[in-house]
Amino acid sequence: MQKISAGTIARTIVLGLALINQILAIYGKSPIPVSEEQVNLLISTIITIVTSLIAWWKNNSFTKSAIAADEALRLTKK
Repeated sequence: MQKISAGTIARTIVLGLALINQILAIYGKSPIPVSEEQVNLLISTIITIVTSLIAWWKNNSFTKSAIAADEALRLTKK
């Protein structure tokens, strides 16, 4: 029997919560008591964190040897 991964379980729970939140919002209920300003700040913060992580995950070569290794790799891919 195969085990369900923790990531699958986490994504399913988050999806379930999002669907419940959306259904409550349709009926005019606010399950999460936050102001619009707080939501905007949260979204802005999340976007900043995600873009920062993506930018840093990209190969950032600062040293001479790292730059030389990048060039060598580029030449071998041709």
